Amino acid sequence: TYSLISEGQALTLICFSLQVLSGCAVIVRGQPRGGPPPERQINLSNIRAGALARRAIQGQPDTKDTPDEPWAFQAREFLRKKVIGKEVCFTVENKTPQGREYGIVFLGKDTSGENIAESLVAEGLATVRREGIRGNNPDQVRLCDLEDQAKAAKKGQWSEGGGSHTIRDLKYTIENPRNFVDSLHQKPVNAIIEHVRDGSMLRALLLPDYYLVTVMLSGIKCPTFKREADGSETPEPFAAEAKFFTESRLLQRDVQIILESCPNQIILGTILHPNGNITELLLKEGFARCVDWSMAVYTQGAEKLRAAERSAKERKVRIWKDYVAPTANLDQKDRQFVAKVMQVVNADAIVVKLNSGEHKTIHLSSIRPPRLEGEEKNKDKDKRFRPLYDIPYMFEAREFLRKKLIGKKVNVTVDYIRAATSAMETGGVPAFPERTCATVTIGGINIAEALVSKGLATVIRYRQDDDQRSSHYDELLAAEARAIKNGKGLHSKKEVPIHRVADISGETQKAKQFLPFLQRAGRSEAVVEYVFSGSRLKLYMPKETCLITFLLAGIECPRGSRNMPGGMQVAEPYSEEATIFTKELVLQREVEVEVESMDKAGNFIGWLHIESVNLSVALVENALSKVHFTAERSSYYKTLLSAEETARQRKEKLWANYEEKPKEEVAQFTEEKERVAKYRAVYVTEITDGLHFYAQDVETGTKLESLMESMRGEIAAQPPVEGSFAPRRGDFCIAKFADGEWYRARVEKVESPAKVHVFYIDYGNREILSSTRLAALPPAFSTRTLPPQATEYTFAFIQVPQDEDARADAVDSVVRDIQNKQCLLNMEYSGAVCPHVTLQFADSKDDVGLGLVKEGLVMVDVRKEKHLHKMVTEYLNGQESAKSARLNIWRYGDFRDDDADEFGYRR
Repeated sequence: TYSLISEGQALTLICFSLQVLSGCAVIVRGQPRGGPPPERQINLSNIRAGALARRAIQGQPDTKDTPDEPWAFQAREFLRKKVIGKEVCFTVENKTPQGREYGIVFLGKDTSGENIAESLVAEGLATVRREGIRGNNPDQVRLCDLEDQAKAAKKGQWSEGGGSHTIRDLKYTIENPRNFVDSLHQKPVNAIIEHVRDGSMLRALLLPDYYLVTVMLSGIKCPTFKREADGSETPEPFAAEAKFFTESRLLQRDVQIILESCPNQIILGTILHPNGNITELLLKEGFARCVDWSMAVYTQGAEKLRAAERSAKERKVRIWKDYVAPTANLDQKDRQFVAKVMQVVNADAIVVKLNSGEHKTIHLSSIRPPRLEGEEKNKDKDKRFRPLYDIPYMFEAREFLRKKLIGKKVNVTVDYIRAATSAMETGGVPAFPERTCATVTIGGINIAEALVSKGLATVIRYRQDDDQRSSHYDELLAAEARAIKNGKGLHSKKEVPIHRVADISGETQKAKQFLPFLQRAGRSEAVVEYVFSGSRLKLYMPKETCLITFLLAGIECPRGSRNMPGGMQVAEPYSEEATIFTKELVLQREVEVEVESMDKAGNFIGWLHIESVNLSVALVENALSKVHFTAERSSYYKTLLSAEETARQRKEKLWANYEEKPKEEVAQFTEEKERVAKYRAVYVTEITDGLHFYAQDVETGTKLESLMESMRGEIAAQPPVEGSFAPRRGDFCIAKFADGEWYRARVEKVESPAKVHVFYIDYGNREILSSTRLAALPPAFSTRTLPPQATEYTFAFIQVPQDEDARADAVDSVVRDIQNKQCLLNMEYSGAVCPHVTLQFADSKDDVGLGLVKEGLVMVDVRKEKHLHKMVTEYLNGQESAKSARLNIWRYGDFRDDDADEFGYRR
């Protein structure tokens, strides 16, 4: 382990200086070869430096603390700065029977370098042992000459005053270490590392006050040396290597220490050296593991420590040589993916839809949802189902996730797969299936962290060797600490919120009492809690705080399988598809319902709308339901018939085996149903980005003007109190527009008091306003006095471009031609969202939609109804002329009807 040069009887060895014990003794080590090298203490021949302070031996009351001798510390410091970490060579001149070695130490690789003993003597930091001096030894004579010169120059200990000022006031203990650490405000303190107990535990001398403290590195733990009963120490695997790693880099080096905390009298800190952060280096080289309890106080960024540990795990170095990652068996596409959230199962679990169409349950890593006190202890005794409304903060947690995630795409990073547990493993408790635990983010926000920070979930504590945890575990702990400090949610000292929700599903008497109220209310807000089938749902009514069973009116939906007295009833065709369709469209979404009646079982019957889509119409249009005769008395009957006819023509799903009626019947039907051109005057007020438009009937225009004039007069006489109106989704109100005038509006969404989404019901435009610009709608001007004047329409016989630029061109053209102008409108056929119409300019009677086709801004939507054949033909001819002239969307070349162009149009 040492490079050896022999000269006579003396041995000259090349090595590195490891530690300076005093001004006249050093410990050196050789080059490492596969592990920590051996060490050797060399005492400098013929000189003596002052003895350093020594602490009394613990447990021996007859011993006392010994202070520094004058100039002892300065000698040690002079020698430390000269040799620590430097390459030196030494010559052993003498060895005592006790094994103590004396010799000469030179800086560099040979004896031509600086003689350390001579430098000490020349600076007056050591004295020469003259009793052993031989007159014929030139080296010893030179030491005497140097000492005489130092005396003459009054250097070091030969200076006047005796050197009392060089004695340190060394402090071995701190009366209140916690206050001491707090007083430093986590500012870097200069220090010298005096001893390394193991890789992560060190003894440091704090400067300039000479506190001698033991510091444990924050956030990590290295393998240690276990003390046995006989006093010996047994190293854990890699303990010696970790100690050597730290020792070789920090022992007796000048460093800065950030003292970060002091729990249980243990000082936690981070040691910074110009060459790097030892904490991160230990982790990166596989000499340490992260420790959760002290990670929280680490000030340099816990994510850096996790990243360093992760690097060591991936490379399987040292303590991680047998490491197997929790997601090692997963492909990259299964470890990280984007998915759409379909359902919030619980406060820590969601169901997502993958790109493949598969549904997958994802559990949020490392968090625990709210639960009843004592639930963990009593889970064997009380297995009753508890609705989320009964568990404090469970409803708030579910609502937070629902509003944030439902229907949106999220990024999923799988952290670990929790294996299924059997009943035997859980002590008789029902087994848990395998769980995919992941970190879910949306817009860069970690949903689990947001949930914990609001006090709506807690963080699971793990064993130190349990690697199945969130990849952002430290952020979760920090979020929980903030929630506890601020008294949020579960950590609040306020009274627990109570939700009194009445479940009247199947309660006939209660439903009867409730029915008139819902019928009078018109459209009511609701949240879809559960989907039993395509047309049967369970709704939560937030204003009424009740749960109801709701059946879709006007349709006949395929029934699923169910238990009957005579046995299991087989599911009808497409019942499962209808259920999935309804789930994907409305489950856990905010909807509006119109209750018409109820059945004898206490189930309410009516119409359900989500974002202007009638669910009954949507099911019929997608060939997953048929129109029921009871729809005839409804205002949606014509829309349903049109949707059914469209689905029937496609011959898919329920209509896959549909056969056309005989020609005689078709002819009769054609005669009976011809296109009716009954144009009426409208005033176009708004055009949307999807090429829908809102229009007012000119006939009722005077009524609107009269109402607005009266309403503004009343508001001017009795101005509303600013901020007195608390908007809720679905409420009708008045809103102050940019022109300073008040208009009738409906609240569509409330993000915050400063962000309220409103829809102007008489004009069709939308705006985001502060609640201070909203007020209650005076009863005399409600929608009962005058219905909303803006009706939504879309153009018949055309397809809107999917390409954003092409669609914008079409919208710009329509805005330029018809917005805020009077036109003539004719109803052509119904749609799922709004009627499809043709629009003519009031002066020229030219068809607006046909003009868009001829300009190559849109394509034709071919309708197969016989009575529309003439109109469709005219539109197709216009499209062919636009193709020939290569206008706008047709400018890129030839097209064939069986191809799809770059805009993604249907052919």
